[in-house]
Formats: sequence, structure tokens, C-alpha cells
Amino acid sequence: MKKIVVLFLLFPKLFLAQSDFEIGEKLFRDEKFDQAQLFFEDFSRKNPSNLKAIEYLGDIAGHNKSWDKAIVYYKKLKVSKPTEANYHYKYGGAVGMKAKQVNKFKALGMIGDVRGSFEKAIILNPKHIEARWALVFLYIQLPAIVGGSESKALKYSNELLKLSPIDGYLSKGQIDEYFKRYNLAEQQYKKAIEAGSFKTGTQMLANLYKNKMNNPEKAKSVLEEYKNKKG
Repeated sequence: MKKIVVLFLLFPKLFLAQSDFEIGEKLFRDEKFDQAQLFFEDFSRKNPSNLKAIEYLGDIAGHNKSWDKAIVYYKKLKVSKPTEANYHYKYGGAVGMKAKQVNKFKALGMIGDVRGSFEKAIILNPKHIEARWALVFLYIQLPAIVGGSESKALKYSNELLKLSPIDGYLSKGQIDEYFKRYNLAEQQYKKAIEAGSFKTGTQMLANLYKNKMNNPEKAKSVLEEYKNKKG
């Protein structure tokens, strides 16, 4: 009986020590990121080697566009576990977003780190979809003088097509749309919808009609058709 009483008295302390992470996760899922951050920070102070808590803190920093903080967290992750593809991908994404905020000269010095991180993610996980998407956008947006290349973007788009037809068609549509080949982009988005990308493909197609092809009525029609199918 005495042992049961002692255990009962100790249990609340044990529960509280373990609950910061669980509470943080619930708040994160509920998109209460600022509140979740406090719990993850407290948990991380007590458990500095817990990589998942660090990842959550990096994700929250990214959500808040605090790229310097996100970079620190993701760098710690990829150093702690260099074989995890997602850590390299997230680090590269944070550095890429930071590069958009600094002057062009400084940004140029960051491109190699961004590209290398995405490429490393693919080496570690040959089926990494998001890293290929990131490289597609990187190569179409970079000026040719610093490595921008439509052919390289298409290389990763073709790889996406083999891994996931939906992602392949959508990425090809994005490339065509970026280079103002709107009719070709339209065809790719329709292929993506036929392949099963009802929500994303329809939204991209509607945005193309409305924002690039100056046809808001067609955009409205496409969205209504999607809603009817969904209903």
C-alpha cells in the first residue's frame, strides 16, 4: 500500500515531465504555433538531444518566417543526423527563403548551399518528391548566369513524372507557366487532373485561366465543376 501511495505521489511529476512534448504536438496540429513553441522550447531544454522537438521548433520558425532561427535548428538536425534526407531538404529550404531577403550579392553566395542541400536529400532518399520540386523552382527562377536552367528543371520534372505522374504533370505545368507557354501549361494541368490531382490541379488550372490567360469565367467554371464532382 505504501509503495502505491509513493508511486501515486510521483506520477504527476513524471507525467508533467513527459507531457510538454505531447502538449506541444497537439498545439502544433491545431496550428497554435506560438503556444506550441513554448512547450517545445521547454522540452528541448530538458531533452537537448531530442531531434523531433528541434524539428518542430524549426518548422515553427519557418512558419513565422524567422529564417535565421529555422536555419540554426535545421543545421543542428542535419549535423546530428546527416543521413536523414528531410533535414537536408528543410535546411536548404530555409537558406533559400533567407536568400530572398538579403541583397543579391549575398544571395549568390547562398545558392550553392541551397542547391547542394536539395541534391543531398535526393541522394539520401532517391524518392524524395519535395526536394525535386524545390530544384525545379530553383532552376527556373535563377538567372542563367548563376546556374538557372530550364533543361535542369525539366530533368527533375521528368524524375517526378516517373515517381509520381501527378507531380510530374504539375511541375511541367509550372515550368510552362513560368516561361509563359500558357497553352502547354493548360494541357499539363489537365493531365494532372486526369491522373487524380483534383484539388491542386484544378486550383492551378483556375489560377492560370484567371491570372495569366485573362479568362476569369473559365476559371470559375473549372472550380464549379470541381465542387460538383466533390459534392
